[in-house]
Amino acid sequence: MAFTVQDYYFRKAKKDNYLARAIYKLEEIQKRFKVVKAGDRVLDLGAAPGSWIQLTGPIVGGAGLVVGIDLKPIEHAFPKQVVTLQGDIFDNDFVEAALRDHVPFNAVLSDMAPSTSGIKVADTARSALLFERAFELALWALAPRGAFLAKLFQGSDFHRLLAEVKKHFSTTRVVRPEATRKQSKEIYILAMNRKI
Repeated sequence: MAFTVQDYYFRKAKKDNYLARAIYKLEEIQKRFKVVKAGDRVLDLGAAPGSWIQLTGPIVGGAGLVVGIDLKPIEHAFPKQVVTLQGDIFDNDFVEAALRDHVPFNAVLSDMAPSTSGIKVADTARSALLFERAFELALWALAPRGAFLAKLFQGSDFHRLLAEVKKHFSTTRVVRPEATRKQSKEIYILAMNRKI
């Protein structure tokens, strides 16, 4: 039987007026670990179409800030505590210009994934590259005791990357939310309490 994208979470997202099924992954992680809190400043990498912002915006509230960045435009209208930017996070000039007025952040989130080729080794290598860049930006942009959450396809780089994250945070966890498709190789690394 062919796999259909119109799965349970896809249909649920449509019914709940969310921009993507990915919101349920963050929602589960947030319920369990309280990654984002009222008044926080949050950086969301790979934010389009904006479902994670739909969750984090109301949590941070008017006293907080969510900055979402993606290569694609984020066309949804959000409240005033949300800033959406279109650009390449590998472009240091763009990143510095876009974020210099907003740093430091209490949480850096990344749901970035590569355009998949179906070649497992290539896809996991591209995912690792995106994860490494998100981590690099987190180390630059995070306040002390801040949190980092990022998606990664499990592959040969997984243990190396996890060990690197552990050096900089007091607590790290590997999380696979319920909303993850069964055949998917994706997991999330959650790192809490950035060491000072």
